[in-house]
Amino acid sequence: MIETTRGLCFLLSLSGVMAQKTKGTCRPCPQGASCVNATHCTCNHGYISESRQQYFTYPLEICEDIDECKPRISIYCGVNAKCQNTKGSFYCHCNAGYKLLSGKAQFNNSSENTCQKITPSETTNSTKELQQVVENIESLLTNKTVWGMEEGRNITATFTSILQKIESVVLETALKTPDQKLQKVQNRTVAVETRVVTDNCSKAVIFNLNAQMNSMDIHCSDVIQGNTQGLSVVAFVSYSSLGNIINATFFEEANETDQVYLNSQVVSAAIGPKRNTPLSQAVSLSFQHVKVKPSIKKVFCVYWKGTKEGGHWSMEGCFLIQANETHSICSCTHLSSFAVLMAFHREEEDPALTVITYVGLSFSLLCLVLAALTFLLCKAIQNTSTLLHLQLSLCLFLAHLLFLTAIDRTKIKVLCTITAGALHYLYLASFVWMLLEGLHLFLTARNLTVVNHSSINRFMKKLMFPVGYGVPAVIVAISAASKPHLYGTPDYCWLHLDQKFIWAFLGPICAIICVNFVFFLLVLWILKRKLSSLNSEVSTIKNIKMLTLKATAQLFILGCSWCLGFLQIGPAAHVMAYLFTIINSLQGFFIFLVYCLLSQQVRKWFGEIIKSKSEPETHTLSSRFGPDSKPSEDK
Repeated sequence: MIETTRGLCFLLSLSGVMAQKTKGTCRPCPQGASCVNATHCTCNHGYISESRQQYFTYPLEICEDIDECKPRISIYCGVNAKCQNTKGSFYCHCNAGYKLLSGKAQFNNSSENTCQKITPSETTNSTKELQQVVENIESLLTNKTVWGMEEGRNITATFTSILQKIESVVLETALKTPDQKLQKVQNRTVAVETRVVTDNCSKAVIFNLNAQMNSMDIHCSDVIQGNTQGLSVVAFVSYSSLGNIINATFFEEANETDQVYLNSQVVSAAIGPKRNTPLSQAVSLSFQHVKVKPSIKKVFCVYWKGTKEGGHWSMEGCFLIQANETHSICSCTHLSSFAVLMAFHREEEDPALTVITYVGLSFSLLCLVLAALTFLLCKAIQNTSTLLHLQLSLCLFLAHLLFLTAIDRTKIKVLCTITAGALHYLYLASFVWMLLEGLHLFLTARNLTVVNHSSINRFMKKLMFPVGYGVPAVIVAISAASKPHLYGTPDYCWLHLDQKFIWAFLGPICAIICVNFVFFLLVLWILKRKLSSLNSEVSTIKNIKMLTLKATAQLFILGCSWCLGFLQIGPAAHVMAYLFTIINSLQGFFIFLVYCLLSQQVRKWFGEIIKSKSEPETHTLSSRFGPDSKPSEDK
């Protein structure tokens, strides 16, 4: 075999000499290969031909990279070190917590494969200093007084200035401790990774930096920037809270048809000591999506283009490489602060649910108007309980009316925000009035008296209006003051689901339903005791039983229907959505049915009205055809 190889080499050399004599030119060779004697090609060091031939003439031959780090290839980086494959080559680097005796960042010579453990004294001071920097960054980014007073162009200018200062401080801190090649620090809102390069490196060496669930690949040659003698550093910073300050509204290249969201953390990449130098090769950025949605329509890789006057998100120099439901990979030709913006396909609405909602709410509005008129005009039922029903009916009427007319009017952002706040207040007020009804029922049962007892009336009249309208106002005011930008979504004028803001509505509702359920159980317990011991108060117990029946119905109407909204998950989600829509859209009808149509006093009042309207007609007929009247005879 050796002799055959030598013979082949001799023939190739001889043919090369003949080719030179005939002034031949080198044949074209594939990427990663070189011409041999103008007649054959051979793969360069670190590559192997697809046919596994050392010399070839086939024009479509491919030279594949040899992965020297595979176990079957005898590349030994030593103890506490790892092998990193590159195109046409490889290098070794020490594991985290270890460093080379020579102080270099990587090696490929087996004689240099001694990685020694970094002592705690070497890392403590440098890590503490970087940790302090990260804590200062967190306090700055979470300081509401800094961002709360800024608006529009001012906030973008402040954002640009702060990002530049953060990058400078992180780079300076890393350069102070060159012995600590790799540093990682992370807290609740900020994560930083820095890498110091103390020697020259080949273009094939690629550094991978990770912060939180994001990463960056950058070529070593771009980090050293030709600085082969001194120190160079690259920093990668990830912010988990900046998306709340600088969101997709600052993306000027978005069109009106696509609603764009910021769906990643904001990351910053910088190199030093030289700043703002051009890159010879693009950096690769990997982002984990904040929200996982399958209906991705468009993905925008953007960077923050800051100026002295302000700044905005721009796509210039950034390109999307790959994207799926959970991650996006971008390539950028410069360093800055980056993020991923997305436009999603709008979820198609079920037309049947839409029809049920609009028909049911329209019918409920009519029933609520009739109920309110009944509570106002029927004197026989006017008491504290009726007053509670009236306030509940008014709040539900206004909430349903606003829902029907303005829930999807999102074009004017300010108006949509006001609509969302008003809906938040009206629906909360409805539940608070329901809570007051439960309290009134419990107090009535406890005192074993009629509903309009003077002491209960005085207590409820003093309590109901401040609580019924004041408590929802306080909740909405606190919510609007803390996170006003979360009122109104791109699709509906309602509370945003980000940052669990929806719990400003769901939290009080869950609490009210639980408290009313406790009131209901207590009333049942009181009734059970009295029914077994008292026979002389049958009328009193009968009234309380009627009130309990009505309260149970209202607990189901207002409480159970919203509980169905929590059950819209899994296989039964579609069924629960229909139940939720049907029951919730007919709230007004059930209130009119239970408190008006099923009330004996209201039915009697309706009968009197009908009778009073029919009496004049009867009187007129009797006067014309009575016993004293004589009808005329035809002659």
